[in-house]
Amino acid sequence: MDERLKKQLDFSLLIDQEKNIMRRTHLSGYGRAENDAEHAWHMAIMAYLLREYANEPVDIGKVMLMCLIHDIVEIEAGDTYAYDQENLKTQKMREDAAKEKIFSVLPEDQKQELIALFDEFEAYETSEAKFAKAMDNLQPLLLNHSNGGRDWRLHEVDADQVYGRQGKTVLGSEKLFEVVDQILKEHIKAGDIKPTPNHQG
Repeated sequence: MDERLKKQLDFSLLIDQEKNIMRRTHLSGYGRAENDAEHAWHMAIMAYLLREYANEPVDIGKVMLMCLIHDIVEIEAGDTYAYDQENLKTQKMREDAAKEKIFSVLPEDQKQELIALFDEFEAYETSEAKFAKAMDNLQPLLLNHSNGGRDWRLHEVDADQVYGRQGKTVLGSEKLFEVVDQILKEHIKAGDIKPTPNHQG
């Protein structure tokens, strides 16, 4: 086997470990917690289905690949819960180190390609990154909604926290943010998300 193919297959096996990184969000119907690979797959399919609602034209293949690779770094860095203020402080440092280690398994050209794509997603500036980030926000929200807001209640999340995260969805899709806003107001009113002075439901 030549060296390039060996590296590609080694990386393919390495990323299987993403299936072991468990998230705080539960599967619809409040089954077990989902893992990172399921989250990424779900995001990619959603991006393809919902691409007509992007604020700007997007290269959907690029968006889907961003969705599929964006959490691979968590194999090394671990999952950082969206509302965990303490771990969010070190997230970038941990993920940058993990990014270099994991993508270095690949041939150099593919390493640089995927690192550039990961960095583009994190920078949140291109139309593709904004739409991929919208999927990253919308996917767990749909699961929380389908579960009656139980994960929000469990972690005592308040309205400022969810709007702080979900408010960025509007940069990728104004249409989808309308749906997000409606869902959040419903759960604030129901008491699943703690109201705040700025967001009373």
